[in-house]
Amino acid sequence: MHPDVRTVVERLGLHEPLSTTYAPTSGWIRSPGAPEHSVRNPSTGEELVRIATSTADDYARVLDESRAAFAAWREVPAPRRGELVRRIGENLRAHKADLATLVSLEVGKITAEALGEVQEMIDMADFALGQSRMLYGRTMPSERPGHRMFEQWHPRGVVAVVTAFNFPVAVWSWNAFLAAVAGDSVVWKPSPKGLLCAVAVQALVARTVAEAGLPPAFGLLGESGHALAERLCDDRGVDLLSFTGSTAVGRRVAERVARRLGHTLLELGGNNAIIVEADADLELVTRAVLFGAVGTAGQRCTTTRRLFVDRRILDPVLERLTRAYAQVRIGNPREPGVLMGPLIDSAAVERYRAAVAEIRRLGGTILHGGSVPDGPGHFVTPTLVLAKPGWPLLCEETFAPILYVLPYDDLEEALRLHNDVPQGLSSAIFTRDLRKAERFLSTAGSDCGIANVNIGTSGAEIGGAFGGEKDTGGGREAGSDAWKSYMRRQTNTVNWSDALPLAQGIDFGAES
Repeated sequence: MHPDVRTVVERLGLHEPLSTTYAPTSGWIRSPGAPEHSVRNPSTGEELVRIATSTADDYARVLDESRAAFAAWREVPAPRRGELVRRIGENLRAHKADLATLVSLEVGKITAEALGEVQEMIDMADFALGQSRMLYGRTMPSERPGHRMFEQWHPRGVVAVVTAFNFPVAVWSWNAFLAAVAGDSVVWKPSPKGLLCAVAVQALVARTVAEAGLPPAFGLLGESGHALAERLCDDRGVDLLSFTGSTAVGRRVAERVARRLGHTLLELGGNNAIIVEADADLELVTRAVLFGAVGTAGQRCTTTRRLFVDRRILDPVLERLTRAYAQVRIGNPREPGVLMGPLIDSAAVERYRAAVAEIRRLGGTILHGGSVPDGPGHFVTPTLVLAKPGWPLLCEETFAPILYVLPYDDLEEALRLHNDVPQGLSSAIFTRDLRKAERFLSTAGSDCGIANVNIGTSGAEIGGAFGGEKDTGGGREAGSDAWKSYMRRQTNTVNWSDALPLAQGIDFGAES
C-alpha cells in the first residue's frame, strides 16, 4: 500500500485488506475468492493499493439489505434524516484534506480541484439538510363540496447511484444526500477508476450512522468491470437508477431500465461552448476559457470544448489564449503550481492522440499542444485548435483538453453553431451588452440546461439544478426541487361530508 494511502486509511479507521462491498446491516464484506482490483496512480503508473471487489453473491446481499433498510429508514422523520446528512458533512469537513489526497492520487486532480470536490460534498450536505424540511406537497381546490384534495410525496425505495471517475465522490453526494433526506436507501456503484475514494467516503458514512444510532441506509458495490451495473439496470428492486457517464453508455442504461418500466436520472455527455462577443472583457474570457478547457485535464462533463469568437477580435483572443496555454504547468497534481494533471488512463491518451491526428488530417491549425510528453504517467499537452465549421469532431466529446476555436460574423450565426451539436449541458456568453446577454438566455438562445453570462461553462454551484438536454440525458441533480426525483408523488382526496358526489358531476344513480 502506498504510504500516503496507508496514512489516510488509518485515519479513517479502515482495516486491511480493503473491500468495496458494504451492506447496510452486515457492514464490510470480503467474500472468499473475491477478485482484487489494482488501484493505480495515473501520474506515475504505480500501484496504490489492492482492493477486494464485489461478487454476485455480494450483490444479492447488499440489495436485500438495502431493501430491508429502506423499510426502517423511511419511518425516520425527514428532519432527523437531514440531521444525519449534516453529521456526515461534518465528518467530511474533518477529513477534507485526507479525502482530497485520495482524489489526487487515484484520479489525478490537482490539489485545489480535489479539495474543491470534497467541499462540494460538504456544501451538498448543508443543502440537503435544508431540503429535509422543505419536502412540500400542495393542497388544491376540489370541485366536490365537502372534499379536500392534496398531493404528498413518499420515498421511492432503493436508489442506485452509478458514478464516473472524473468526480469520484461529489456526484455520489449530489444523489445520495437528497435521496437520504427523501427517505430512500442508497446503493453506490462507483467507477472502477474511483474505488479507493468510494471506500473512504463509505467508511466515513458508516461511522456517522453508527454514532447517530439511526437505521443504516447506505451500501456500496465495487467491481473492475460493469457486470454489477448491468444487474442494477435489470433489477426490479432498484426503484431509481442515477447514472453519470458517457452518452453512449447512458443510452444503453436508459433502454435496459425502460424495459422494466423503471426510473432513471441521467447525467451524460457535454460538448460545451462559449460565445465571445466583440465587447467582451478579454481578461475574464481568458481566465474562464483556461479553467474551463484545461481544468481536470479536460475530463469534466462541463469542460469548455468549443469557443466561438467574433471575427473582429479573433487575433487578440488567440494571442491571449496561446500565451496562457504556454504557461500551464503539467505534472504531478499534488505539486504546488501544477495546473494540469494526467488523463485517467492509457485509453484516454489514445483517444487524445486519435483526435489530434484527425485534426491534422482535416487541416486544422494547432496553435498550442497536440503532443504527448515522454515519461511515466498519462500526460498530454493542452491543445488549442483553430477549427472549421462542419467537422464531425465538433459534435463529439473527446474527454481531453482539446479546445476548438471558430470565428463568427454575428450573434445569430454563433447561436446556430453553438446549438448545432447533439449535446446540451453547459454554455456561456461573454458580453457587456444586456440585449445580447438576454438574447442568449431567451427561448431561441442557448438550448443547454445551463446558460451563463460572463462566467465559464465549468464549476456549477449546488444551489442550482445541474443537468442538460438532448444527448445529455435530461436529468437534474441539486437545485430547488431536485428532491422530487427521489420521491413518488401521490394525490389524496378526503371526503369529510355526509354525501358521495362524483367528479365531473356524474350522477351514477340517475335514470337515463
